[in-house]
Amino acid sequence: MSIHSSRLAALRAQLARDGLDGFVVPLTDEHMSEYVGAYAQRLAWLTGFQGSAGSAVVLADAAAIFTDGRYTLQVREQVSADDWAYVAVPATSIAAWLRDHAPAGGRIGYDPWLHTRAWVDNARQALAERGAELVAVAANPIDAIWPERPAPSPAPLVVQADDHSGAASAAKRAQVADWLGETGADAVVLTALDSIAWVLNVRGSDVAHTPVALAYAIVDADGTADLFVAPEKISDAVRQHLGNAIRLHPRDAFADALGGYAGKRIAADPERAVSAVLDRLEAGGARLLALRDPVVLAKATKNPVELAGHRAASARDGAALAKFLRWVEAEAPHGGLTELICVDKLQAFREATGVLLDTSFDTISATGAHGASPHYHSTPESNAPLELGQLYLVDSGGQYADGTTDLTRVLPIGEPTPEMRDRFTRVLQGHIALATAVFPLGTTGGQLDSFARAPLWEVGLDYAHGTGHGVGAYLSVHEGPQRIAPPTYPGGGAAEPLRAGMILSNEPGYYKAGEYGIRIENLILVEERPFAHGTTMLGFETLTFCPIERSLIVAEMLSPAQRAWLDAYHARVMAVIGGYLDADERAWLAAKCAPIA
Repeated sequence: MSIHSSRLAALRAQLARDGLDGFVVPLTDEHMSEYVGAYAQRLAWLTGFQGSAGSAVVLADAAAIFTDGRYTLQVREQVSADDWAYVAVPATSIAAWLRDHAPAGGRIGYDPWLHTRAWVDNARQALAERGAELVAVAANPIDAIWPERPAPSPAPLVVQADDHSGAASAAKRAQVADWLGETGADAVVLTALDSIAWVLNVRGSDVAHTPVALAYAIVDADGTADLFVAPEKISDAVRQHLGNAIRLHPRDAFADALGGYAGKRIAADPERAVSAVLDRLEAGGARLLALRDPVVLAKATKNPVELAGHRAASARDGAALAKFLRWVEAEAPHGGLTELICVDKLQAFREATGVLLDTSFDTISATGAHGASPHYHSTPESNAPLELGQLYLVDSGGQYADGTTDLTRVLPIGEPTPEMRDRFTRVLQGHIALATAVFPLGTTGGQLDSFARAPLWEVGLDYAHGTGHGVGAYLSVHEGPQRIAPPTYPGGGAAEPLRAGMILSNEPGYYKAGEYGIRIENLILVEERPFAHGTTMLGFETLTFCPIERSLIVAEMLSPAQRAWLDAYHARVMAVIGGYLDADERAWLAAKCAPIA
């Protein structure tokens, strides 16, 4: 029996002891985070799945793992079909699966600190149709069978200086206080880790690749706040930075504190606050206002200082990736390179900047067939050599105090096939279409998504992931509320109007199972475009500068406007990152950035 099979058996035994007929295992934490600390990696521990989005359901006689199109291949490589059924979302939801598979009269457990109320309501209704019951557990049963479960990170908070944040915490809290006054609320509960980090101008290292600290905050209408965080995380410097307006409490005091707002109007975000938070507020007599976290939009709309910082971070990061691409191009044809060797080498180029604080996610270093899995993660077991005839895809980013980056490039190892070049050019055409879009105020990412897909759709092709996600300012590489994606894309955000100051990715792709993957990703900034007759529209400024591999481009497929964009982009690449390179590197870059033939 494999280790994950034995863990599944142990969970079933624990559920029997707890009087449960099933249990739901999401990949999140008490803050509804996308990326979570090691202590909250219950799904990975139970199943072996290493993706960044997924859930599982365990019943006495069945088990299913739920993933979206980004992980169709990866989940089958990492999770045993002997133990788990693979279920695709959003085609099938957990609630729908439970309605069809839960035992009649059964008791299905869930951890109320890991699910939203909307999820709870949907699952409860679906189970009721089955004659079954959804049961909140007081303690997560996986924790009872995970003997070496890591403790939450003890890493200290650090101050994010005003010359990087662009606004003092007092000013940000005053902005929240104004919002509370407008809504008639007495306080707002903040549970999203990046919201707390942004509004208090602090950062942490409790979650890999995302500079946040495990904490909760409650901001009052007078602009003061209560911060619930482990005391050992607070240094004298942080205490001085927070000042007297921030009252400090242990993190484990938060749940009880929610019961102290009887008669008060308390705002909480039903998409970001877990069910347990809302339940405890109501149980304590608070008048709950289900409103979106007021920090979300303010954080997504970058100020001039944050934008200047991002441009600086993006320039040095683009130069590091260009150096890496030059190295791969020179070394790969001789053999000996593997996906993990490339990960280490790219890390070294970024570290050579002297200011890298972390990567913004685990580098996707994927050669050949591995590139067809959009969120592939190379491990010692899957580590593959770069071989002639393959495409090598690298999707990576850095965390710097002045900005968060994310970019993807593809290189041929040897001579690409005509099909590879055709698909790459179509992806490039879609990338250019989005980069050059001009659109009216109020336009959503869902309305723009088809711009990037149209060149692939013309020949009956598509890709199974969103086209763009928001990006934080030395925060999460996946930041809401905005997203460029089809309206039905998991995670929402496609209906959010785009606003000037938002940063998003532009990353169409194409994936041929068993053979190769293609993705071209830059970050783009939503900006105003005033017209002479008085109309103001929106468009995008490209923020990422690194050469796009010209040997994969079929120049004849590009329109004159597309050629002009590509040539102008490459001229800008040369101007922005050329100064970071030595003479030999600049000569290489000049050849890569020459006008397309």
